[in-house]
Amino acid sequence: MSNQVEDKQVYKAPEFGVKEWIDAHGFTTPAIKLSDFRGKFKVVYCFQSWCPGCHKKGFPDLQKMVKTLKGNENVAFLAIQTVFEGHEENTFDKIIETQKQYDLKIPFGHDAGDDGKSISNVMKNYQTGGTPWFLFIDKHDNVVFSDFHLNPDAAIEVLKTV
Repeated sequence: MSNQVEDKQVYKAPEFGVKEWIDAHGFTTPAIKLSDFRGKFKVVYCFQSWCPGCHKKGFPDLQKMVKTLKGNENVAFLAIQTVFEGHEENTFDKIIETQKQYDLKIPFGHDAGDDGKSISNVMKNYQTGGTPWFLFIDKHDNVVFSDFHLNPDAAIEVLKTV
């Protein structure tokens, strides 16, 4: 993972700009902000419910990290459905189903742009290249990793040290 981080420019993380969220138990919650996790390392998984790669690779990688780092108070995990196509399929209800499907007790956001039918704010603000996508935001709110490709074992080793 370190080679991937070195190849990317580190930059200050913009606010998520995601309006619709569910908490770790699947209940609607007020908008989650970066400041809610001040002093923590944030792992943000970007997905679409209809994305085959998200289900084949991304979610299993996320599950592995969440399970392995359970109880680590220095790391916060979030999943955000970053909709850029298929708005009629990648709905708010799908994040509830997906959270249950993978038994992930982490907050999930639904981001279909400010109007609910355009490109995701996270995709625009973080310049992600689609889904699945991982963002790593350090304790000082700097984006230190932003990529489609993730080695979950290497990521876990790095996250154990934060």
